[in-house]
Amino acid sequence: MHTEIYLDANATSAVHPAAIAAAEQAMRDCYGNPSSSHATGLKAKAMLDGVRALARRVLGAGQGRLMFTSGATEGIQTAVLSALCEVRARRARGEAGGDLLLYGATEHKAVPESLAHWNALLGTGLELRALPVDGDGRHRLDVLRELAPRAAFICTMAANNESGAISDLAGIEAVLNDCAPQALWMVDSVQALGKLALDLAATRIDYAPFSGHKLYAPKGIGMLYVREGAPYTALMMGGGQESAQRSGTENMSGIAALGAVLAALDEGGGFRSHAQLADMRERLVGALRAALPGIVFNAPFATSLPTTLNFSVQGLAGKELLDLFDAAGVRVSAGSACSAAKAAPSYVLAAMGLAPWRCAAAVRMSFGPMADEAFIDAACERIARCGAALRASCLVPSSMPAQDGDGVIQLGSDGACTWLLLDAASRTCAIVNPQAPLAGRINDFVRCQGYRVRAVIDTHRGGTGRAALVTALGGQLAGAVSHEALGWPVLADQVTLDNGQSAGALMFGSRLLARVERDDGASYLFGERSAAGLAAGDVRFAFTGPNADIEQLAELVSRKTVVCQAREAASLACTTLVAERGGAIAAANPLTMQLEAHGLERFFDQHPDALLIDVREAYEHAAADAGQWHGRRIESVPLSRLADRLSVWLRAEERPLVFFCRSGARSIKAAQCLQRLGYRKAWHVAGGVALDAKLPLAA
Repeated sequence: MHTEIYLDANATSAVHPAAIAAAEQAMRDCYGNPSSSHATGLKAKAMLDGVRALARRVLGAGQGRLMFTSGATEGIQTAVLSALCEVRARRARGEAGGDLLLYGATEHKAVPESLAHWNALLGTGLELRALPVDGDGRHRLDVLRELAPRAAFICTMAANNESGAISDLAGIEAVLNDCAPQALWMVDSVQALGKLALDLAATRIDYAPFSGHKLYAPKGIGMLYVREGAPYTALMMGGGQESAQRSGTENMSGIAALGAVLAALDEGGGFRSHAQLADMRERLVGALRAALPGIVFNAPFATSLPTTLNFSVQGLAGKELLDLFDAAGVRVSAGSACSAAKAAPSYVLAAMGLAPWRCAAAVRMSFGPMADEAFIDAACERIARCGAALRASCLVPSSMPAQDGDGVIQLGSDGACTWLLLDAASRTCAIVNPQAPLAGRINDFVRCQGYRVRAVIDTHRGGTGRAALVTALGGQLAGAVSHEALGWPVLADQVTLDNGQSAGALMFGSRLLARVERDDGASYLFGERSAAGLAAGDVRFAFTGPNADIEQLAELVSRKTVVCQAREAASLACTTLVAERGGAIAAANPLTMQLEAHGLERFFDQHPDALLIDVREAYEHAAADAGQWHGRRIESVPLSRLADRLSVWLRAEERPLVFFCRSGARSIKAAQCLQRLGYRKAWHVAGGVALDAKLPLAA
């Protein structure tokens, strides 16, 4: 676990050692300005010309223009500007030029956004139209044939960055030759370099942008190919560099680094053949199928890059899979890295007509064309570890023996909270406020763990998840049919509460769940039963509706009772009477609860009784195989189990608690929750393990 397995090469690649060395040499020995006429400048110019000649050979550029850019986005902007300026000039000459800007529906967002920007800025007034793709992610040639006669400019890509789908460029070219001889054509070739054969001058492609950082070169360097005779308008004017095609002093270290990669590609040094890469992909596919039952691959292998896998797993969210892989040191992504921060389902997979759940839960796994067998071996081993962690957590079908799960688990869906009450001794449970999207997961968990469900109940009217869960559970739901809409069983026992009132009760070994009626629904109290009934001091948890007045429970619960709400408020699902009455910290300053990873040893020296707590989910903790961090043993308390542990911490003498997760986003929620409930010795590690050089060590 001291090394990461980087499987997100379509987002960016590691910089090749030869590229680093070339960049360093350029900065040290070839630092001259290639526009200078003295010897130092001429030396730089010779290096620049040498890399350009090499690039021409690798790309098959022929007599076309080949200039260095800052990356593919600049190349796309330049191509779009050039094409639209030509369209405007044709109109000024009275020539027919088409009225459509046609782009593939699965293009990188840089393409349609550039088209819209320059179309508006130049006032060309063309209609933007997305060219649909089929279920394999390839452009619909029948639709292209229908629209091509109206097209002024057409933008497609050589291979898709998300799905890996390889475009039928020969088919597109044939249609354009037949139906749109006037149309200009740009092909985003970012994912093609090093993975597909390129002979650009032998095609009618007018513009082809490339980006160095997708193929082992650093960020900030790219190339743009422009076919001989194709219209060109410079995006950047100034000193006349790049033969007045792209002004600005050249990025010599970046060009040198790109040249080193192109030299390796040209010579075959370390780059694998298509067949070798396909074999590597098959090994990853086998490991994924063994680890993730029900996995579905979202693009056919026969027409996809051998270095790209895009998949979804029924019942598992994309973020859950990303967190799982990340905990195991495997770096993957959900869709395009440029839009990974956005929660929307993949527009690429949606354009392919895939089911919504596949679009929302998709994960992309991609490796570079210089990967070796040892790397694939390590990746398969980590994938197997991820599968074992999922089986142990019952998130995928498992034949593992039931665990001694006990207490309360929180699940969530769009801010709504579902609560599972588990009694390991009797192997029975109850589900409070079930959400329909969670029905499958709850059913799988119950069956995997061997629980008998005593009740599926709501705290308020209008819940939509109960029927879905009851259907999913089938014969797993024990007891009589409920006597009212909230799901409380007919044959429930009675118990006396602390204020003397009688309430319906379900027995769970030595504990019980009591129902307290309200005008708008019900609240439920869970705690240790006694001969007298259920005393307020013995109520560990109270479950309430979204609009419940917690003060109404004052006579029935204690100051330490954890109140589990139907919806999260300010990202917190738990509270207490003390907190609601203002007796705890209302809003703790995040900076006062923040620790830096590099200072943890000092903190633990000062607080030898502190607990170091991993709030990542159990499957992440298991995948990480973490025993200690910064010399301190790690305790696993998933955020979904925080409410359960709160009932212990709030009743015991305070000791320092230090929470951590992958990035700090979840650990700060745990620390804030503790401090808001009056527990002042709670901290979290800013940035989590992601920003720390000392990753948790395997036990």
